[in-house]
Amino acid sequence: MKEVWSIRTRLELEGDVRNLVLFNLAIDSKLRGCDLVRLKVGDVAAGGHVKSRGVIIQKKTGRPVQFEITENTRRSITALFASGMPAADAYLFQSRLEASPHLSTRQYARIVQGWVASIGLNPATYGTHSLRRTKAALIYRKTGNLRAVQLLLGHTKLESTVRYLGVDVDDALEISTGIDL
Repeated sequence: MKEVWSIRTRLELEGDVRNLVLFNLAIDSKLRGCDLVRLKVGDVAAGGHVKSRGVIIQKKTGRPVQFEITENTRRSITALFASGMPAADAYLFQSRLEASPHLSTRQYARIVQGWVASIGLNPATYGTHSLRRTKAALIYRKTGNLRAVQLLLGHTKLESTVRYLGVDVDDALEISTGIDL
């Protein structure tokens, strides 16, 4: 959590609204990088207001996945749209290159490495998937509810979620220890 707040604070202080939205949505949505960069305005806003939840069809699985948009993230999205809300079918994270309509996953990865380096961490040990995993791991640690995390990540198999989170026998025993009949 310390690293999350360090990056978020740095982006806020720099006034980098687009990257603040990118970071906040990466944490909130738990989306893969390829889905995050393809978000459209209509996925996060409707009728001139930012939604509290979004839903997209995942590129990898072709299945829908819902995600929350926290108050903090809604504020950053509102700030991004301060000069006017773009069309619903416009990409939220537009590319500067004419050949690409939205930010590429490679550019997103470079941005994440910059964030990580800016707070003094080794960029080789963190990547775009670190952001996807962050909130999912916190939810699992707080609740022990693998099924909820599975749904939030859009995994079809619980075994995938177990591997993804690195759940092991020690985790299971710790949860079991808290239950006394």
